[in-house]
Amino acid sequence: MTRDFTFPPLKIMQTSSASAASKAVWIKLMAALLVLVLAAAGYFSFFAQQKAPEVTFVDLQGNKLSTQDLRGKVVMVNFWATSCTTCVKEMPQMVETYKKYKDRGLEFVAVAMSYDPPNYVLNYTQTRQLPFKVALDTEGKLAKSFGDVQMTPTTFVIDKQGHIVKRYLGEPDWDGLHALLDQSLT
Repeated sequence: MTRDFTFPPLKIMQTSSASAASKAVWIKLMAALLVLVLAAAGYFSFFAQQKAPEVTFVDLQGNKLSTQDLRGKVVMVNFWATSCTTCVKEMPQMVETYKKYKDRGLEFVAVAMSYDPPNYVLNYTQTRQLPFKVALDTEGKLAKSFGDVQMTPTTFVIDKQGHIVKRYLGEPDWDGLHALLDQSLT
């Protein structure tokens, strides 16, 4: 007994298979393009246009300074804690950075986290002779306003128009930070 196996012509199979394959590739390409466009739009809407929050810092002497008061100046806002080893390690470099750029108009506010005991902050500030403003965030409102900062150190560079131009998580790349400050302070 012989069986007759018949197959559709090879040409037809190749055409429909090729068509389905190219359609799948086209769909994947369009999906990837859509993801890329959405990612770029999200990046530019979040980072390129992000304004610094409207907050008021209260320094250790009780003086108030708002972000509105700082418009027209380049500002660094550094969230830190006396219990944070990276914060303590980077602080001398923060002091040097401030000293290097303060005469060109840099403002600097070091914000102690809410869990940092005020007497520790005061002691650290006095014994290290920190030359910039040191503020307490006893209720955590400043950290929340800056995107719910929880990791220390976190440093923001704010341009003269009040836009956040860079956020550093952890110790910054000092050469990169200094290049950004050189550019922003011109």
